[in-house]
Amino acid sequence: MTQFALAACAEMIWRERAIEWRASRLTEMGFGVGLWNWPEHDLAKLEATGATFTIMNGYLAGRLTDDEGAAELLRTARETAQIGKRLGVQRLNLHGTGLGERGLPVQPIEVVTGDMWLKARDTLCRVADMAEAEGVIFTLENLNLPVDHPGVPFGRAEDTLALVSSIDHPRLRLNLDLYHAQIGEGNLIELCRKCLPWIGEIQVADVPGRCEPGTGEVNWHGIARALKAMGYAGPVGMEAFASGNPEAALEAFRNAFTV
Repeated sequence: MTQFALAACAEMIWRERAIEWRASRLTEMGFGVGLWNWPEHDLAKLEATGATFTIMNGYLAGRLTDDEGAAELLRTARETAQIGKRLGVQRLNLHGTGLGERGLPVQPIEVVTGDMWLKARDTLCRVADMAEAEGVIFTLENLNLPVDHPGVPFGRAEDTLALVSSIDHPRLRLNLDLYHAQIGEGNLIELCRKCLPWIGEIQVADVPGRCEPGTGEVNWHGIARALKAMGYAGPVGMEAFASGNPEAALEAFRNAFTV
């Protein structure tokens, strides 16, 4: 049996508990810990848990598509890189634009122009150079537009793949979120195959409902077998709510990705 390096987003489970309790419990259960925005947490308490922090939002504001947004994204990404190094975070995550309440874009963009594509690529090149200087890794995450994140530029996995593969820098990888991809694109195994050389992390949640594997329509064990056959040996993170008991949800996730 082969088990992937598994992690779970601490923000989405045991939501009545303090974040440091969640990080400690995930560590006890053998999982890495994913976080969202660091200013919301007591960093000293998180450090004291001894958790392996696998991924965290890598910026606080900004966007890829224009000069003003790029400057803000780079400034906050540079600041976040220092926090990431303090906590030992393995990957710092980016989106096409900053997200606000309920995951909606702070500045929606309905039509992405050719100039925006060029600016996004230039911004990500600058991020990769900064990541090289700081010794960190950034990832670019795909999101779904129909349900959760309308108006986010470069939301499709097809778009994030085009950007990251064109830059092809070891400090800039894909955060391939299969929950979002199932809603927006489907054909998940072939998508994984296309993205494989540039994947930094794979994230999962079932569809519909965004809960743990086994609660929706996706054959996660089949995807795990396909990833193993492709030679994928990177991390898999559950960014999902628990449909019931959080520990049972985590064990369902572990079982789905033990092949």
